[in-house]
Order: sequence, then C-alpha cells, then structure tokens
Amino acid sequence: MRTVTLRATAFALAFAAAFAAGVASAATTAEVEALIKQRAPNALSQAQALVDADEANARAWTLLARAQLMQGEPADAVESAEQAVELAPNDAQAQLWLGNSLGVRIGEVNMLRQVAMAPDLRDAFEAAVRLDPGLFDARTALIQYYLRAPEAMGGGTAKAKAQVAEIAKRNAVRGHLAQAMLDRAAKDDAAYRRSIDAAVAAAPQLPASDIDVRSAVVGNLVAQQRYADARDFARAWSQAFPTQAAPQYQLGRIAAISGEALDEGGAALKRYLDAGLSRGENDPRDGFAWWRLGQIQAKQGDTAAARASLQAALRLEPDNAEVKKALDAL
Repeated sequence: MRTVTLRATAFALAFAAAFAAGVASAATTAEVEALIKQRAPNALSQAQALVDADEANARAWTLLARAQLMQGEPADAVESAEQAVELAPNDAQAQLWLGNSLGVRIGEVNMLRQVAMAPDLRDAFEAAVRLDPGLFDARTALIQYYLRAPEAMGGGTAKAKAQVAEIAKRNAVRGHLAQAMLDRAAKDDAAYRRSIDAAVAAAPQLPASDIDVRSAVVGNLVAQQRYADARDFARAWSQAFPTQAAPQYQLGRIAAISGEALDEGGAALKRYLDAGLSRGENDPRDGFAWWRLGQIQAKQGDTAAARASLQAALRLEPDNAEVKKALDAL
C-alpha cells in the first residue's frame, strides 16, 4: 500500500508541476500585445491561445484581430474584431481595430461589397473617436473616408475639416499632416507644401514613440519629390534616435526612389535588416527592405547582388508584383 501511495503522490506532484509550468508559460494580454508590436512569429498563435483560454475576453479578441492583420488575414481579423465589439461595444480599441480590419478587407472585395462594407467601417471609426477622442489613427481614417465617400454615404469635406481641427488641438505635427491630406485632395500644391513644411518644423517636439508620424512626414516629402529635404529629415531622425530602425528604412527608401545617395541608402537598409535596432509595430517587413535594397543595387549596376536581394524579397513577399517586375527587369 505504501508503494502505491508513494507512486500516487509522485504522480500528483509531477502533474502539479506540469500544470504550474503551463500556467507560467501562458502569455498575458500585455505579453501578447508586446509580441504583436515586435512582429514576433508566435504572436498569432499566442493571441489565439489567449482567446481559446477565455472566449469572453474582448481584449483577447482585439489582439487576435491585430495579429491576424499582421499575418495578412484581414477576413479573419474582421470576424475577430466583430466578436470583440460584440463583447465590449464601448471599448475604443475594439472599435478601432474593427475599422482597421474592415479597411484592409475592403480592398480585397468587389465594388458591390465595398459599398456594403463602407458604412460599417465609418461607424467603427466614429465610435472609436467618440469613445476615445485621442485616437489619432481613427480620426485620420475618418478624414480619408469623408474625403472619398459621397454625402449620401456619410462623407463630405466639412466632416473631414472638423476632424483636422480636432487633431490639430491635440498634436501639432499630426494636425499639419491632416491638413496636408485636405490640401492634396483639393490639389492645392502650394498649400500642401506649406503644411508639410509646418510638420517638419514642428517634428522635433514629437516624442520618441511617434515613429509612424515621422515616417508620414518623410513619405509626404518624397511624394513632393523633395528628396534632399526627406534625406535631411531622416538623417536628423536617425541622429536623435540612433536605436530606431525606421529612419534607416526611410533613408533606403528615399535612395531607391530618387536614385541619389545610393551608398548611404544601401548601408541604411543593411542596418535595418541586421535586426539589431528597435522596430516599431508598423515598420515595413523585411521583404520590403530587401526589395528596396535590390532596387539600389540595380541602380549601382551590381546585378548579381540585386538579383539575390530581390529573390530574398520574393521569398518573404511572394505576391508582391513590384518585386517580380524588378526581377524581370534585371
């Protein structure tokens, strides 16, 4: 009897230890969010595990939608975000990511489906802003919607201008960028340039975490073909925050598009790909960096290196038509 008791006790202790280890290794919502921000390969599986552990957890469903978007699964992301909103209709983040998921998904469907989905997209972002007035991403998305949609579908320039004003109250740089969206829509090139100049001037006030905003400033300068200004901005950004990866990618992108400062741009992209720098949640995937590096190498006349870089890009982004086009051109 003593032998049986000892064996039973040993089994119970082993089971308890295994269970404790399993609990210790289970990711929390904060840990899953960190994985998503880091673009970790296991972010999706961890988000799914979080939902499986508690299907009534709206935050878990929101994180699952984010992870699914990151993995290029917008249809699944819409379903997950809808579940989050059903569980927590007054959660601004749930509404934001429903809008984001619909925004990606709408680009994959036919025109009839787009018309049907558009009001849901608008409603999600409007709810997000109503619940959290400081959600700049939702306000920016609404500007885009209002500028594109007819009044019959809830669009209109007046509504877009109201969102610009609200953004400007809260963040000067974002306000100038939002105004630039109106200027571009109005095809007022002079006003567009003034808005971007104002954004550049105000950018030093931005906190380190505003990576996407700085990237947007660079993107607008490139759109205006102001390559030297874009380079100067990205260089200053890199000097101010040397551990951030984003300015390195931007320097490479500017070089690839402009054909200028190719050595600097190529070196910057290699630093980006080395993975030693801090990545933002929305920083471009490695496949895009390899594509830009291949473009630079092609411009430098190094066909072999360009082919190797573009092939690396294609392995990571097999559906990218631009990469295929660049390979065919070699």
